[in-house]
Amino acid sequence: MDPGNNTRISEFQLLGFSEKPELQPLIFGLFLSMYLITVTGNMLLILAVNSDFRLHTPMYFFLANLSFADICFTTTTIPKMLRNIQTQSKVITYAGCITQMYFFMLFTGLDIFLLTVMAYDRFVAICHPLHYTVIMSPCLCGLLVLVCWILSVFHSLLHTSMVLRLSFCTEVEIPHFFCELNQMIQLACSDTFLNNMVIYIAALFLAVGSFIGILYSYSKIVSSISEISSAQGKYKAFSTCASHLSVVSLFYFTCLGVYFTSAATQSSHSSAVASVMYTVVTPMLNPFIYSLRNKDIKCSLMRFSEMAALKWTTFLELKKRP
Repeated sequence: MDPGNNTRISEFQLLGFSEKPELQPLIFGLFLSMYLITVTGNMLLILAVNSDFRLHTPMYFFLANLSFADICFTTTTIPKMLRNIQTQSKVITYAGCITQMYFFMLFTGLDIFLLTVMAYDRFVAICHPLHYTVIMSPCLCGLLVLVCWILSVFHSLLHTSMVLRLSFCTEVEIPHFFCELNQMIQLACSDTFLNNMVIYIAALFLAVGSFIGILYSYSKIVSSISEISSAQGKYKAFSTCASHLSVVSLFYFTCLGVYFTSAATQSSHSSAVASVMYTVVTPMLNPFIYSLRNKDIKCSLMRFSEMAALKWTTFLELKKRP
């Protein structure tokens, strides 16, 4: 083994976006704001779905699960980055890095699988409307979410176990704001051929396979909508899946943007900046896309806000009483 190798390495350095001290407060404020908006927006969406019995349908059940995954998705990376900026430290322990990488891949996979399941839900709703309640039963919906979790856990465990077998050099600087899988592999001193093969094969089944499933569902949806005679009927049918289509497009196009940016520039810094789009911006925009384009969500959020305001007013009045 090369003398520079160190299989018992204890920590890594997360370089982040910039080493200029004057930019750190700006970066901290920007990412803290986006993180708070992401958590608040997705949490409100979950509360709206759970508090309104009219939203207890398969579509909103999957949407609530997607919002939960988005909250966890951003929580795996942003709080650690904010803490490092605040403490002016770039250190992350080996165990912390492996843990962060595991949960990041877990919730990335969960996002992809849930978007695929939601496409299937829209396919059944539009192509088989009379059998929708029978096909998309609560049992099947729960089973689909459970399968998404199981596949995501195994996918993440596979990559994590492959990284654990690697030995790392004394150069342990990660030019990213979190422990990204490809960056970890590039730091390894041992042979990474098997790791790269697993990444390509897993990406083929996970991302490409899910994308093909979404395209198939929407090809059937478009075919069914085209058979509707009235323009109003076509618009009504398409409007039920417009929000999901927007979220899918945003997620996949940002991921492709990260891939092509890093491939074209060969710069880890450019890749880190581009990664912000799907790791932070996309989860932040998802609740806005669903709430702004969905009357049921907007009405539910208004009712929830009114109830919360009423309870708060009642609480203050009771508190003032002797």
